[in-house]
Amino acid sequence: MSTLPVIAAVDGSDDSTRALEWALEEARLREAPLRIVHAVRVATPRGAEPPAGAAAPESSVIRETRQALAGRPGLPELSFTTLDSTAASILPDLGAEAQLLVLGSRGRGGFASLLLGSNGMACARDADSPVVVVPRPGREVHTDAPEPAAGPRVVLGMSAEFPLTADAAPDPALAFAYREAALRSARLHVVCAYLWPVVAWAAAGEYLPSAADQEAAEAECRQLVAERVATLSDTYPQVTVEAEVAPGDAAGHLVAAARGADLVVVGRHRPRAFSPVRMIGSVTHAVLLHAPAPVAVVPTAQELAEAAAANGEDAA
Repeated sequence: MSTLPVIAAVDGSDDSTRALEWALEEARLREAPLRIVHAVRVATPRGAEPPAGAAAPESSVIRETRQALAGRPGLPELSFTTLDSTAASILPDLGAEAQLLVLGSRGRGGFASLLLGSNGMACARDADSPVVVVPRPGREVHTDAPEPAAGPRVVLGMSAEFPLTADAAPDPALAFAYREAALRSARLHVVCAYLWPVVAWAAAGEYLPSAADQEAAEAECRQLVAERVATLSDTYPQVTVEAEVAPGDAAGHLVAAARGADLVVVGRHRPRAFSPVRMIGSVTHAVLLHAPAPVAVVPTAQELAEAAAANGEDAA
């Protein structure tokens, strides 16, 4: 069975060029082919429009990209595709054909003030594969947190909301982060925030701080992180793990930890009961908007299993 490619979406913008450079290195690390895609709606006579996503004549963007990479040493196996479609309608679907989808935080068009374009948001929410969004350089992070230690580092945002059960498989975001850390000879920096202060209903119907002990809450969170990390520590014995457990704002802690990181990994929001639609949680949304490092959004285990079944593969 052929190896699924890494797919990079390009449109000629500086944002997509940065994403392409990131994707080239990622494909090399994964020893995977790289498929470079440009989605552009081709003008055709009325009544003769091809179906959305059909192959189209090579666009100028693809031609220029091909020429720019010609003769460059150390490249992965490359293929180039022009698709007759709008990016918003076709890019999320490409996740079904990829092990990873990579794009810039913003492409051509849209509002210059947006920190994340609609294509990036749609792919992060809907694609069947993990999606990496590469930000523009120079994002400022306003925080009092100390600067993370230097060196290659992959940051993982771990939720404390879904306790690990005895029969639970490793979390896909954790597995993705471990693999990325191993590929990059990087340490894995796990960030887990716990709710504090805890509040409870008073007899009068008001919220009051509970008597819960913060040290106990932190210890419980650290134990949760240790148990989850242990599910894959034997698989990746070369990866050093450091845990950061802190109260309060998970998004703020993750954005601060992203300074100097190679990659930040977050999970896609789990659907609520009776609402099976795919969602981007508030923490993931905030990290996509503000993290100064590339951000990988990883689908849930159920979504990855469904995508693998559709491709005739075993779920990872």
